[in-house]
Amino acid sequence: MSLESKSPSEPVCLVFGDEDFLVRDRAKQIYESWCSIAEGMDHEVIDASVRNSEEALEILSKVNEALQTLPFFGGNKVVWLRGVNFFGDDRVGSSAAVKDRLVELAKSWEAFDWQGVQLLMSAAKVDKRKSFFKTLKKFAKVEDKSFSDKERGGRAAMLVRERLTELGKDISPHVADELILFSGSNLQQLYTESDKLASYIGERNEVTRQDVHEIATRTKQSKAFALGDALGERNLPKLLRVLDEELWEVKLDSKKSPIALLYGLISKVRTMIFLREMIRLKWISSSSGYPQFKSQLEAIEDDHLPDDRKFNPKLMHPYMLFNALGHARRYSEIELTRAMDILLNCNRQLVSSSAENGLVLQQALVQIVSK
Repeated sequence: MSLESKSPSEPVCLVFGDEDFLVRDRAKQIYESWCSIAEGMDHEVIDASVRNSEEALEILSKVNEALQTLPFFGGNKVVWLRGVNFFGDDRVGSSAAVKDRLVELAKSWEAFDWQGVQLLMSAAKVDKRKSFFKTLKKFAKVEDKSFSDKERGGRAAMLVRERLTELGKDISPHVADELILFSGSNLQQLYTESDKLASYIGERNEVTRQDVHEIATRTKQSKAFALGDALGERNLPKLLRVLDEELWEVKLDSKKSPIALLYGLISKVRTMIFLREMIRLKWISSSSGYPQFKSQLEAIEDDHLPDDRKFNPKLMHPYMLFNALGHARRYSEIELTRAMDILLNCNRQLVSSSAENGLVLQQALVQIVSK
């Protein structure tokens, strides 16, 4: 999927970022565009994923040799240094020999006659503090495909909508956000999920919530929301059923524990308390639809909120918050405060009591949900 259409006019380009999918896609697009314009046959792709500094130096020698070798059949030449893993601050990238050689190359490339040759580099991590990067920026096109946590949700939603549009399908913003809540914000995964949904709905034009619930891959994190959502719905039979399922998973997976389930419940109650307070402060409306809620959330000034993402609603997934807004209306502020006390006592019992963990959690949930 092409996320940009214009190829750089500079003869040297570095594409990097923490989202491998975007880096690979953009670099491939530039390479194919440059090759089609160059019309030569001597283009080179040099894989640059190395295990040690010796291999890194060998790769750098190869790319320098490739740049110095003129095309045998005439025309222009494109060299792609693909998947570089030593531009960052890891062990190989931090070795003195590699750092020195990169600086030497950057300086020589700055003075190099690029007539008839182009160099493309793609990498994951790049240390922007290093002399290599600072020198490169003076004469090369640099494209950073990294996203902050705050930007990632918007970028993910845009990718889902763009991909489904390419496939002739529509998806509303709130359904796209629900897909992200289920499947996570990894762009490669969302690209695959979009293709799955388009295939699943067949001749229909629009992807619905039901489609997402039926076919989307759920991350471990989204599965963990099920218990909290049942608590928020104040549906005791469903809550006890989900708790039973989660406790069975605990027996099968050593990475799970009753304490982890409890912390998930605490997080859910805390989120509902946040939302009740935000309603009281008139930052959000309890009757808003999803688009309005999302706009109200984005309009809250950052200095009104804590930096810690665990306590900052703006750094949480907007659809998860919107879903919790309906849950928060099912409890009064007094009930939510009492719920935190019950869960705190439950924590003490799980840590120090000999009582059966499942029974302790069950009793706590019954106390919270009962009116």
